[in-house]
Amino acid sequence: MENSIIITLTQLCLILAVKTLMSRGLSGAVELSVSPPALQCNESVLLLEMERCGDTFRTDISFIHPDHRCNLTHFIRQYHSFSLCTELNSERVGCFWPNPWVERFILRQHRLLFSSCRAERVELLDPPEGTLALLILLPVGLTLAMVALVVWCSKRSDVLA
Repeated sequence: MENSIIITLTQLCLILAVKTLMSRGLSGAVELSVSPPALQCNESVLLLEMERCGDTFRTDISFIHPDHRCNLTHFIRQYHSFSLCTELNSERVGCFWPNPWVERFILRQHRLLFSSCRAERVELLDPPEGTLALLILLPVGLTLAMVALVVWCSKRSDVLA
C-alpha cells in the first residue's frame, strides 16, 4: 500500500514538472531565439541597392511596348518585383521601408519611365433631363404610394383582421 502511494506521488511530481517546463516554453517567458543586433541605416549602401532594383526594373520595362507603358495592367508584375526589391533591400541594409530616400528614388524612376503618361480626366456630365426626372420622381412616387397603402390598410384593419 505504501509502495503504491509513493509511486503515485512520484508520478504526480513528474507530471507537475513536465507541465511546468512545457508551459514555460510555450508562454514566451523564456526567449530561445536570439535576435540579431539592429542595423544602422546606411544611406549610401541603400542607394546602391536601390540603383540595382532600378536597373532591373528598367530592363524589365524595356520589354513592354512603349504604347502600353502607361497602362499599369501591362506591367504590374514588373512593378511588383521592383517594389518588393526596394522593400527587401531596405530592410536588409537596416533601413525602414518606405523611407524618404526610397521615396525620392521611386519618384525619380517614375519621372524617368512614365513622364509621357498623362492622367486622363473624365469629364462627368449630368444625365439627360428625362433620366434625371425619372430618377427623382420614381422614389418619391413609391414613397407616397407606400404611405397611402399603410394608411388605407390601417383604416381597414377591422375588415382585414
